[in-house]
Amino acid sequence: MKKSTSASGSLAHWLTGALLCLLPTAYCLLSESAEAEDARPPILREVGIDQHLDQPVPLDLQFRDEAGETVRLGQYFGKRPVILTLVYYQCPMLCGLVLNGLVSALKPLSFDVGTQFDIVTVSIDPTETPALASAKKLTYLETYGRAGAEQGWHFLTGDARAIEALAAAVGFRYQYDAERKQYAHAAAIMVLTPAGRLARYFFGVEYAPRDLRLGLIEAADGRIGTPIDQVLLFCYQYDAAMGRYSAAVLNLVRLGGVLTLLALGTFMTVMWRRDARARGRLSSESPTPAPSKRGATRG
Repeated sequence: MKKSTSASGSLAHWLTGALLCLLPTAYCLLSESAEAEDARPPILREVGIDQHLDQPVPLDLQFRDEAGETVRLGQYFGKRPVILTLVYYQCPMLCGLVLNGLVSALKPLSFDVGTQFDIVTVSIDPTETPALASAKKLTYLETYGRAGAEQGWHFLTGDARAIEALAAAVGFRYQYDAERKQYAHAAAIMVLTPAGRLARYFFGVEYAPRDLRLGLIEAADGRIGTPIDQVLLFCYQYDAAMGRYSAAVLNLVRLGGVLTLLALGTFMTVMWRRDARARGRLSSESPTPAPSKRGATRG
């Protein structure tokens, strides 16, 4: 018992020292993250995603489908929940990751696109054509690999007015950099109820199949989820030569460092409490010394 308590105490002391050594690193990580937030290019300060839960999207907006036919957004609603993705088809990397992540999350589900839910993918680039949308649709239908999905996954293009109205309704703030010919935007997908109300946001480029399934079930019943914390990955200044987004990678590394420190601090707290309980048990279990006979009176 004493050996166990001594070992846990030593471990707690070691962890304390480790945390004290790492606190300056944590401060630097958080400081650099805050500085990076302030030092973002001006264009990125206008980019983000605002969660407009339980708000309707304008179903009267008109777009063009992959066949070039004029369609009304509302024709994809009314029967089933809808997953909405805002991307652009010539995006150098991140938009593809969003769609790949969506397909990866959908494959384990027993739900089928076109049966239990639909997907509407809309290009935020008004210069993109139905031909681009058609090619992108063929790629992702092949990746998804389920019969009938072509009836439920729609790839749309449209004019600037319709795109901007839809983006504003779902809180998707993006900017175009004419010099680099790229769109700055964040990565996310949205789940909407059959009536066209925003029920859930999923951020990033990977989505847990279980969470997506529950989001679809809730949306099908007209239930609205709660706001979730945003961990935004920005699509901007993609380095084609290096094949990466430098700023995004740095932000993820910083986030990982902070999470590691938080986990270490939690573990230390548990060890301290366990050590304190062990010392308390030792004190209560130690035998009470017998009274001395020196001061006893003779009868």
